[in-house]
Amino acid sequence: MKEWKCTVCGYVHKGKKPPEACPQCGANLNRFIMLEPLSDELEGMLRMAFAGEAKAQVRNQAFAKQAEAEGLPQVAALFKAVAEAERVHAEEYLGYLEGVVGTTEDNLKAAFESEMAAKQDYYPPIIAAAIAAKRPDLEWSLIRGRDVEGRHADLYKDALTALASGREVIYHVCQVCGFVFDREPPNECPVCLTGKKDFKKIE
Repeated sequence: MKEWKCTVCGYVHKGKKPPEACPQCGANLNRFIMLEPLSDELEGMLRMAFAGEAKAQVRNQAFAKQAEAEGLPQVAALFKAVAEAERVHAEEYLGYLEGVVGTTEDNLKAAFESEMAAKQDYYPPIIAAAIAAKRPDLEWSLIRGRDVEGRHADLYKDALTALASGREVIYHVCQVCGFVFDREPPNECPVCLTGKKDFKKIE
């Protein structure tokens, strides 16, 4: 007897195959995954597939923006549609990766650790390579990224406290460097020095 989990509502079904529709939320049988661990090899390949789909989503969004800038709305719509399809794929694959999505508290802790690892381990060698290649433009871009990762880590830590207190936080994101503010943004971004007009309120 196998166990199948509905990825929409979490309902668990026991049987040889998933139900045609989730009895709890009505989701299609294709929204069920088998509750059985993947082999290390298969999980590694699935992580690569997830990363590829996530990258494709961002890439197609950028392609759509360029098509719009060139006055080609139909092509932009196609890129946006494919970007959404890639998001669906990435989200589906993420469901198979055990331990990637847990409780919100666990997710905040994991996100904090990931941001710290990026700041301390991932960025330093790339920044050093940019310096060695005499590319100050790329060096500064990477330094901004590193500094923003540290800020993200602080925000995740603060969010754990806010979660416990029930405090509501409104976020604004710098559209130049990605710096995130958990209050009204200042007149100038502390990382890239862009003006207040380049902040996006997240709702």
